Amino acid sequence: MNDFQPMTVSEEATADRPWLASLVGTNDTNTILLATTKFTAGVHYEAGTLLQPRNVIKSGIPLGRITASGLYAPYAGPTSEVQTVTVTGTPTGGTYTLTFSGQTTSGIPYNATAAQVKTALEALSNVAVGDVTVTGGPHPGTPVVVTFVGQYLGDDVSQMTASAAGLTGGTSPAVTVTTTTAGGAATASDGTEVLHGFLCTESLFTPGSTKTSGALLWFGEVYPSLCPVPFDPTDVASVAPGVNIHYR
Repeated sequence: MNDFQPMTVSEEATADRPWLASLVGTNDTNTILLATTKFTAGVHYEAGTLLQPRNVIKSGIPLGRITASGLYAPYAGPTSEVQTVTVTGTPTGGTYTLTFSGQTTSGIPYNATAAQVKTALEALSNVAVGDVTVTGGPHPGTPVVVTFVGQYLGDDVSQMTASAAGLTGGTSPAVTVTTTTAGGAATASDGTEVLHGFLCTESLFTPGSTKTSGALLWFGEVYPSLCPVPFDPTDVASVAPGVNIHYR
């Protein structure tokens, strides 16, 4: 006769939440419903896999509340300015420069990576570390995309200009800058332009579903620069009643 003994297993998991400055308020979160159709793959959530078929919404996303449905969605506050830098003419050497609000970078290599462009911009006196994110590249085959965040989040900044005078080789090498998205104040009017707090923990949902539950951090301390989407508290124009978030 087998002797089966009951066994109890206790597990405690702590999510990786670098944006959370302290545990203050984490025991007082509100249970909410998220409108999953308002979240974007790769930005707000990681898509599921064969082994993990459910999508995972990242913790730390600032949230607003849709007035009509009462569901929560990404906070739709001020818009970040996005500018694209394109190198044409297939240069084979040399450098180019970018000028932003009267300040000009040092020479940027013709085949620069996104990281090199970011470093060049952050060396300007009017661009602090964290004021831009840079993706794409490397040049000259792939454009580089510069997003203005930090002190410039929500601002309609002046478009950068470029000089290709230092580029060599190729056929008439040139550099152009275009504004992909103009920065500016919030344009949403469905309620999500009002900040209600932050998603306290990751939330899972099955692809195709329209809503899932989550926990809203409405009282506590946050590192805004470490949130999974660009967020600058100085640009928040409207906060829901009772929300009390401190930023470090």
